[in-house]
Amino acid sequence: MPVERLQRALARAGHGSRRAAEGLIVAGKVKVNGKAATIGDKVDPTVDVVELQGVRVNLDPSVMYYALHKPAGVVTTMHDPQGRPDMRGLVPSDGPRVVPVGRLDRQTEGLLLLTNDGELAERLTHPRYGVEKEYLAEVEGRPTSAQLAALRAGVELDDGFARPATARIVDARADRGQLRLVMTEGRKREVRRLLAAVGLPVRRLVRLRVGPVTLGRLRPGELRQLEPHEVVALSRAAGL
Repeated sequence: MPVERLQRALARAGHGSRRAAEGLIVAGKVKVNGKAATIGDKVDPTVDVVELQGVRVNLDPSVMYYALHKPAGVVTTMHDPQGRPDMRGLVPSDGPRVVPVGRLDRQTEGLLLLTNDGELAERLTHPRYGVEKEYLAEVEGRPTSAQLAALRAGVELDDGFARPATARIVDARADRGQLRLVMTEGRKREVRRLLAAVGLPVRRLVRLRVGPVTLGRLRPGELRQLEPHEVVALSRAAGL
């Protein structure tokens, strides 16, 4: 890409209009290659490092970020050799190729992020960075305080000890209940296995949040592009 004015590059990356970008520069919130930016600075998006309030701004126009409401019954892969419903009909067919950030098991629905930003994707999925994932689980049977205490204490699963960062009961009826759990790992079917281990088999599982990004009002199968402030917040959550 050619060299361009800094405010134009910021505006193109989604950080407001050019005038708004100029305001950010004047306010001292922008750095180029570690130095405070000034009006009139020019940048090469392929070489220069631009930071906004301490978070690196990705100026590559081919980098995309999406939030998808993955429906139940869809496998988190672009092609399933078993012929099950996969992601191909849910992601944009034109433009840069994006891939799922981590996985949701086939019967789990809810928020799935997609991007071609490899560094951010790796940090969002690696347990080392502890990025929160929040779930709503509908379970068989009425959750009890004893079962909740067992969850909070942690459970020894076949692949090691597991414990939610937080867990609370949001609904408890005679034959079913609902719990909200926040996890910081991403082991295979971890939430389902945790709940089953304390006697609460999962009937339905929905991921509501990844870091600061929420499912919101997205319907199953719907996709939206992340707002620039959401990308910045995700980057902060991942320690970038």
